[in-house]
Amino acid sequence: MKHLWSFAACVLACTAASAQQVEKHDIELVGFHDLQGRSAYQPVIHKQGDRWIAYVGHHGGRALNALTAKEEQNGTSILDVTDPKQPRYLAHIPGEPGKDEAGGAQMARVCDGAELPKGDKGKVYLLRNYGDTAHEIWDVTDPAKPARLSTVVDKLKGTHKSWWECDTGIAFLVSGVDGWRARRHPQVYDLSDPAKPVFIRNFGLPGHEPGASGPTQSTLHGPISTGAKGNRVYFAYGANSKGVLQIVDREKLLKGPKEPTPANLVYPQVARLDFPPQFGAHTAFPMLGMDIAEFTKDKEARKRDFVVVTGETFRNECQEARQMAIFVDVTDETRPVGVSSWSVPEKRGGFCSRGGRFGTHSSSESFAPVYYKRILFFAYFNAGVRAVDVSDPFHPKEIAYYIPVVTARTEKRCVGKGAEERCKVAIQTNNVEVDERGYIYAVDRANTGLHILRLTGAAKEAMK
Repeated sequence: MKHLWSFAACVLACTAASAQQVEKHDIELVGFHDLQGRSAYQPVIHKQGDRWIAYVGHHGGRALNALTAKEEQNGTSILDVTDPKQPRYLAHIPGEPGKDEAGGAQMARVCDGAELPKGDKGKVYLLRNYGDTAHEIWDVTDPAKPARLSTVVDKLKGTHKSWWECDTGIAFLVSGVDGWRARRHPQVYDLSDPAKPVFIRNFGLPGHEPGASGPTQSTLHGPISTGAKGNRVYFAYGANSKGVLQIVDREKLLKGPKEPTPANLVYPQVARLDFPPQFGAHTAFPMLGMDIAEFTKDKEARKRDFVVVTGETFRNECQEARQMAIFVDVTDETRPVGVSSWSVPEKRGGFCSRGGRFGTHSSSESFAPVYYKRILFFAYFNAGVRAVDVSDPFHPKEIAYYIPVVTARTEKRCVGKGAEERCKVAIQTNNVEVDERGYIYAVDRANTGLHILRLTGAAKEAMK
């Protein structure tokens, strides 16, 4: 049955593709899987022994799991992508009932027990959120037979895009704790022993804490940590508007006073950059220690640090301010400054009239040397995947793109209400990630599936 289902999925994709024109430049499709028609969020690619395993988080909803012949709540898809031309669906872990971000299990992070300080050396662990209410750890040593190991925290009012340091076990979770004013704010846990989570502290912007007054600050979307060695955590608040980049001293965050007073919340902060209201901060990706060719003959400041802040587009057909990527120079951390921006010109493809969202959503988050500080990939909704040369952050330059074709599973997107409502079917590339082999993994919010890509032509040369 499994093989018949995979064949049918391939036929479905190929039939749809043959009826449409693929839009691409210096990127080609390697493999495809429809992910059982589930709306997809975060893909994480993890090397397990001699295999490469993809863990894909999903938004809320329901779909048939052909492996069990049962309809299941969207949760986490697990695929073997060792051969990227023929991804194999191994397992689906159901998530929380509910729609969109209120259900499913959007986020996935994976660590080997051999790397975690107190993990079982022979095991592999998955950290995921359970809808909007909990964070869980699963044993995925056999990715085809996942088993829930522990609940890190539950009874939450919001979750999202967390970060897990595999070498230390410290996890920066996106949570909403009862009593806190923000629907999502940081929680810090020690998950060095995944079977025995240890709470460290709650955190957030001043105004998030219990008992505060006045306007509520923008809520957390996601953190990225550089670990004990880099000693920085980059928090992105306000995904779609009123974006905030907060740079935090990791050691002070872990060891400083933990009572959530305004002073204690500011104590570990190195800098805070508030963007104009129309700019969001979905992803804050650090690119540190960059040698920029233009400055090689300069006496000073030849090496620079940057954070790429990407905003998330919310509304269909350009019914809001355009979101984009902002490149922030943080060489002097206490005085971050925006030095450039990047976006796809709308007129290049008439994207505002194609249907669905047009604008940035997120960037890839891999520190793998194959691309780090050279090429960054952006998920751009109906403009697909965009590859950007970031070797000179003052002048980011697009070098490749791939816009997948829709399939029979692709869900329509609408604007307006009642008699004025209009709906269109459009690709909604939602997240993108890469592996250390150089393959690119793009997943779709409108149920289209997973596209595995690779660079070609001049863009491939930029990898060298």
